[in-house]
Amino acid sequence: MTARRASVGILAAAVLAGGLTGCVRRTVTIRTDPQGATVHLNDQTIGTTPVSTDFTWYGDYDVVIRKEGYQTLSTHERIDAPWYELPGLDFISEVLVPWTIHDQRELTYTLEPAKPVDAEQLLEDAKQMRDRTLYSED
Repeated sequence: MTARRASVGILAAAVLAGGLTGCVRRTVTIRTDPQGATVHLNDQTIGTTPVSTDFTWYGDYDVVIRKEGYQTLSTHERIDAPWYELPGLDFISEVLVPWTIHDQRELTYTLEPAKPVDAEQLLEDAKQMRDRTLYSED
C-alpha cells in the first residue's frame, strides 16, 4: 500500500508542478501614421492599425499595409529571439519558469500619400508596352 501511496504522491506532485509552469506569449503590435491602415502579415489579414496579434515563431515576416489615398507599403521584417529563447535556455523560459513571460514587439510605419496618376503618361507607357509585345522578335 505504501508503494501505491508513493505513486499517487508523485503523480499529484507532477500534476501540481505542471500547473505551475509558465510559457512565453509573443505579441507584435503594428502602428501606422496615419492610423486605420489594413495590415497583412504573411498574406493573412490581421486588422487595421493600430493592431496587435500573437505570433508563434521568431524569424522573417512579410508585412503589407494598405490605406486608401496612400501608397501600399510592402516590406520584410525579421523578429529575432530574445536571449531567454535561445536553444537550451528556451526550455527554462517555456517550461520551468512558473509565470508567463510576455515578449512584446512593436513595428511602426509612416505611409506616403499616393502619387497622382498622369493619364497621358499612363497611356503612353501602355502604348509602348503594346508595341514592344506586338512587334518583338522571337
